[in-house]
Amino acid sequence: MRKVIYKQFGDESVLELVEQAVPTPKQNQVLIRVKAVSINPLDWKVYGGEMKLMSGSKFPKAVGIDFAGVVESSGSLATRYKAGDEVLGLLDVFKGGALADYVVVQETDIALKPGNSSFEEAAALPLTGLSALQIIDKLAAVGKNQEVLINGATGGIGVFAVQLAKKRGAIVTAVVGTEGVAQAKQWGADTVLDYTRQDIQRLDQRFDAVIDLSTKLSFKAAKKLMKSRAVFITTLAAPVTLVRSFFNNLFSSRKLKVLIVKPSAEGLQTLAKLAEKDLQIVLAKTYSINQVREAYRETSRGRTIGKSVIVLD
Repeated sequence: MRKVIYKQFGDESVLELVEQAVPTPKQNQVLIRVKAVSINPLDWKVYGGEMKLMSGSKFPKAVGIDFAGVVESSGSLATRYKAGDEVLGLLDVFKGGALADYVVVQETDIALKPGNSSFEEAAALPLTGLSALQIIDKLAAVGKNQEVLINGATGGIGVFAVQLAKKRGAIVTAVVGTEGVAQAKQWGADTVLDYTRQDIQRLDQRFDAVIDLSTKLSFKAAKKLMKSRAVFITTLAAPVTLVRSFFNNLFSSRKLKVLIVKPSAEGLQTLAKLAEKDLQIVLAKTYSINQVREAYRETSRGRTIGKSVIVLD
């Protein structure tokens, strides 16, 4: 089978497509024939060496976190899914390995694919969808009539965060680039700000939650936008940010929280049900596995709306 690996940290040029044996599922594992894998910013942060404290420095390493595919076979103790089931799921965020023709996973790492979604759409859901779900429901605990600012609202997480916040009854202000204004309105944002035309730090409004998905808004700057008892959430899980969060939250009413995605079968099932109902999944571009370097090079430049996906034929 084909698999994307890398043998040293670096840019997308370190990624290589190799041939490996198809893995055999253990008793409690499921073998999945992968149909599509989504691209996440965490991917290039890991293979770029930014997250080596979490990922380790032992090579070779693999790429790809979330995926959609078809169950090929199961170990004797894995009885929840049968051959032919269409599923979505995710692997360890710091180890990856989904960018391959086949993967083996625990049953708790997958859920049935939404019946109305393509494999490409389904692959775009797990990591960013779970991230949005955990941000909105856990870290920010968004409720009815709360005022929420989402900075970077047209990225992979933002697409879902806007929609989920509205489902919870929040009053949502989305910060986007010019090209994302119309779509953010379509997802239900009450107010849409174009950051190329308006400096959000000059806003008079104060928010119950400020969610930064761009990793460009600092906690110091965000404080000017926060109510006295508000929360700032960042996806930048750097060690220094985690330490700062701990000490800040001991003494300040304005909380700093860091997203560290926790895989959840229940969360995946919730997202799949929402997608079958009305949760919009937005695809930016699809690539073949042979275009893996091009895919990561283009996607890492940013300015895309939604998720880019690699399709395995």
